[in-house]
Amino acid sequence: MECDKQKNMSTIRDEIDSLDSEILKLLNLRAAASICVGEIKAGSSDQIFKPFREQEVMSGLIGRNPGPLPAEHLEAIYREIISSSRRLQRPERVVYLGPVGTFSYFAGLEYLGRQADLLPRNNFEDIFVAVSKGEADLGIIPLENSLKGTVGQNVDLFMRYPVFIQAEVYSRISHGLMGKSSCLSDIARVYSHSKALEQCAGWLRANLPGAELVPVDSTAKAAEMVAESDENVAAVGNIKLANLFGLNTMAESIEDLPDNWTRFLIIGAKPGKEGKRDKTSLLFTTPDRPGALVSVLNVLSGKDINMTKLESRPFLGEKWKYMFFVDLQGDLGAEEHESLINELKARCLTMRFLGSYPAGSQGNSNL
Repeated sequence: MECDKQKNMSTIRDEIDSLDSEILKLLNLRAAASICVGEIKAGSSDQIFKPFREQEVMSGLIGRNPGPLPAEHLEAIYREIISSSRRLQRPERVVYLGPVGTFSYFAGLEYLGRQADLLPRNNFEDIFVAVSKGEADLGIIPLENSLKGTVGQNVDLFMRYPVFIQAEVYSRISHGLMGKSSCLSDIARVYSHSKALEQCAGWLRANLPGAELVPVDSTAKAAEMVAESDENVAAVGNIKLANLFGLNTMAESIEDLPDNWTRFLIIGAKPGKEGKRDKTSLLFTTPDRPGALVSVLNVLSGKDINMTKLESRPFLGEKWKYMFFVDLQGDLGAEEHESLINELKARCLTMRFLGSYPAGSQGNSNL
């Protein structure tokens, strides 16, 4: 719509009010349809979270968007509309590594929206337990970081608990400095998680050379401590923590290596069953004999299946034995790949199908 500069402000505001009324009417029609879906599904075990369907809706809207509304604004708006739709069908309990304000919390908030019930847990194993026992519908866990590698503990936990990958989220990890003060020269002490302090060590040395660096349990805990302190202290962490704890953002993007991303996984108690999935993860062990791993890889190569990740982990309780975590392109959960899965199982000592799911967007996430 072209801007008619001949119109007065009152006329434009009347037009906006009229448009808002139309939007409100359509939102309520959409909400009614979501409630109907929930009533049809009532009593069934079908999960509410449909990551590929949501991705399909979002991609279609962005592709049809003529502007001037920016794509990232449209995505943010519809993320919340979809979150509301899920909530109207059935509330979802989502567990993450707490406390409120961790990077896992913000990844869940941005990907699942504000209508999901985000419930903190004290450690990763508690997340796997809650999901596997049905105490939570979904869980959010970090799997790997572009700078620090794989979170090995979570790979190990996949071997112990029957949970499945529903979706993946790539989240850029950026740190800011927050405090009650607005002057860097006032800061005598800086709190944060040890990893965050490491990632910002160069900036902190250059800009706060006299400040004491104090590691704490999490970046969220650091912000809480600063909010409760009467001293000249600051916290390093996600700048969204400033709003949560009423702090000033003193500096942004202070990490020494800016291209820092974490791959989070959304896990559930059942494998996804949507029609189209484009990535599969497996966890397997091989017999202790020469060529055992090569034999598994040759099966995949012979079927022209691309492997995007292969990592070995010590097999807990078995000295000098290893398990392998692999990511593969394609939907190996589909019926046409049943014979391939059976062939892989025949060549492995053990094998766990972790799920097929839509691939996340790498390197340009808004999280």
